[in-house]
Amino acid sequence: SDVFENLTDKITDVFSRLGNKGRLTESDVDQALREIRLALLDADVHFRVARSLVTKIKEKVMVGDVLASLTAAQYVASVTNEELVSVLGGTTVSLKEGTYKPSTILMVGLNGSGKTTSSAKLAHYLSQAGQLCNLVAADVHRPAAIEQLETLGEQIEVDVYQNGRDHSAAKIAVEGLDRGRSLRTSWTIVDTAGRFQVNEELMAELEDIKNATMPQEVLLVVDAMTGQEAVNVAEVFHERIGLTGLVLTKMDGDARGGAALSITSVTGIPVKFIGTSERVDGLEQFHPDRLASRILGMGDVLTLVERAKATFEEDKIQQLEKKFLKATFDLEDFLDQMQAVKKMGPMNQMLEMIPGFSAIKGKVNTEGLDGSHLVKAEAIIQSMTKEERQRPELIGGNRRKRISKGSGTSPQDVNQLLNQFKQVRKMMKDMASPGGQKKLLNMMSQQKKGPFGF
Repeated sequence: SDVFENLTDKITDVFSRLGNKGRLTESDVDQALREIRLALLDADVHFRVARSLVTKIKEKVMVGDVLASLTAAQYVASVTNEELVSVLGGTTVSLKEGTYKPSTILMVGLNGSGKTTSSAKLAHYLSQAGQLCNLVAADVHRPAAIEQLETLGEQIEVDVYQNGRDHSAAKIAVEGLDRGRSLRTSWTIVDTAGRFQVNEELMAELEDIKNATMPQEVLLVVDAMTGQEAVNVAEVFHERIGLTGLVLTKMDGDARGGAALSITSVTGIPVKFIGTSERVDGLEQFHPDRLASRILGMGDVLTLVERAKATFEEDKIQQLEKKFLKATFDLEDFLDQMQAVKKMGPMNQMLEMIPGFSAIKGKVNTEGLDGSHLVKAEAIIQSMTKEERQRPELIGGNRRKRISKGSGTSPQDVNQLLNQFKQVRKMMKDMASPGGQKKLLNMMSQQKKGPFGF
């Protein structure tokens, strides 16, 4: 689940009741907005932000004959979406590059916010986008910080500069920037020290580093689960050292994440990235419009498409298409596909991005979407010989027993997997043939509404 699950449930409930009414009265709108305001407050959205949001929605909705129209409820939903996007910062704000390479990013924040991990995740994110980076371990206070950054750097194959703890953080940051120049990197990312709370010593050190490196970006890493405290921390850091953006971590947690919604409104600092999981690839650029759409239960198909593209390489997709057409798609390909899907992230998280899913979530059995069934399927396929994977039709009773024994599963599990594979192969073959695509399009066009009534 993500931090906005309850909020999404409440708001989609308000919209679906409005939608059942046809024409709306002013009191219908007032009632709906009161519920939306309460849902926002309950999710820990700053009270001033919640109040101004519903006031603006009301102003826009009460114009002309909107309420008398049959699409009034849809209009209320679309205005709510617009206003929520604007609360979240309006537009996507990218990193700003400097005139000379490397551009410098200072990562700042309190201890426990995930600053060191986020520095490595950002380096990984930029490397994946084809931009060379180097990391600098300038946290000279926390003994484990340097080792942690070096371990992460190795994992993502990014150079980490460190110079022990005998030098000042500002000196190490400048040396790390020189290292970036000699490696001809596009970005130098400096991991700075944190404290458990804001104090004078920390701020003075950060000011020194900032003056010595003249960074293009100063990103504050805040934990979305610390609620309004995150907003206060952002204000203090911004006042003292000037921030250019925020990185919100633990956006996959289950605390009330509304403070994350109000942070840009209150501080004026844009959110540039959000942490979506613990893994090194668990960082995404922040898009206000996509998050608003997700919170309102309208899905986030664009993020889903991007994740899929990043996971399935283009040439692999073309190879698979050829295999589908020739019906040579085998269990090895099936295993590749499953592993790629697993890389995209938790299945529950992906389903949240499908429009209308929130409306039917309660009716769908999402158990087994935690990846455990994938583990079982992998074990079964890995217990087969190469020949069996390429020609599943060879698998009879004895082979089935051997495979189930080798994978610690039952013969029924093996059967079930083989049946699933047959269905997928048939479906893929249908989709790959021109006639099959036509059939699929016909089916879709007969469903005037989407599968979830949208």
